[in-house]
Amino acid sequence: MEKAEDRLKTILEKWKATKAGDAQFSKLDVFVKLQKPSVCSKSFVLFGLVLVGFSILVWYKLEAILNKECLLEVPGSVLRPPEYCEICRNVTTIDKVENISPESFYYDYVKPCKPVIVKDGALGWEAMKLFSFDFFKHVYESLPEKRTNTRCQFFPYQTEFRSLKEVFNMSSARAKLEPGEKNWYIGFNNCNDEAGQILKQYYETPYFLSPNLENIALSWIFMGGPGHGAQMHVDNVIYPSWQAQLSGRKKWILAPPPECYYKCKEISVIVEPGEIIALNTNRWYHQTFVQPGEISITIGSEFF
Repeated sequence: MEKAEDRLKTILEKWKATKAGDAQFSKLDVFVKLQKPSVCSKSFVLFGLVLVGFSILVWYKLEAILNKECLLEVPGSVLRPPEYCEICRNVTTIDKVENISPESFYYDYVKPCKPVIVKDGALGWEAMKLFSFDFFKHVYESLPEKRTNTRCQFFPYQTEFRSLKEVFNMSSARAKLEPGEKNWYIGFNNCNDEAGQILKQYYETPYFLSPNLENIALSWIFMGGPGHGAQMHVDNVIYPSWQAQLSGRKKWILAPPPECYYKCKEISVIVEPGEIIALNTNRWYHQTFVQPGEISITIGSEFF
């Protein structure tokens, strides 16, 4: 090392003695070689760029996961386990019952996973008279606006709406389904505790649910005009659910899972105002159509 330093000093002293300028020094082959980036330095820069890009990608994915945003939309039914076809074998109609006891409801329908409609399920509820587009608009717009809850879900279906706020900003004429206005149908789950406390004053836990069954607080609200409701799908939920038809009429089409097509049949039924349909939407494929007439409003929840 010392020899190299002495040699460099000697070269520099000789260069100064020639009184040459910096311009001539920069033309020396050794200087040019030193200025040129080596293969190692290029590789180091490339590795650094790749590392930065990878770090950004990891951060983006982690941020999306934490915010529960989907990087790739995959239908939930793709990963569901095969269904036991006994739930739909020999089921050709959906029973309509009334004045049913909690015991009969559980053993005749919940346990065997058989859909049923309770005709007097929601009769007498104040919600049947009060719940309307304007009622929900007033409730949600009167509450303080809170930070977006990533657990809240909003289903625009075939509308252009991107949020519940946009829904409540539609024109009064469209909201009332006046002739010439664009049709609409949406769904959302209520994750606002204050709104939930207001809404629960006007409906009751369905009388046919046993005290031994836990009824989850109101979580789903669907409303809109005649036409397509929800497309054929299966829900990604844990428990069976009930859905009360408060106004309007809705046709339900239930289909067996693909592996049971040759063992079970597609069935359909129209749910009338005051009726409650109960089924396991995590196992029965279902599709809905709002029938002509007044706006359809339904509320529902899971139970276990």
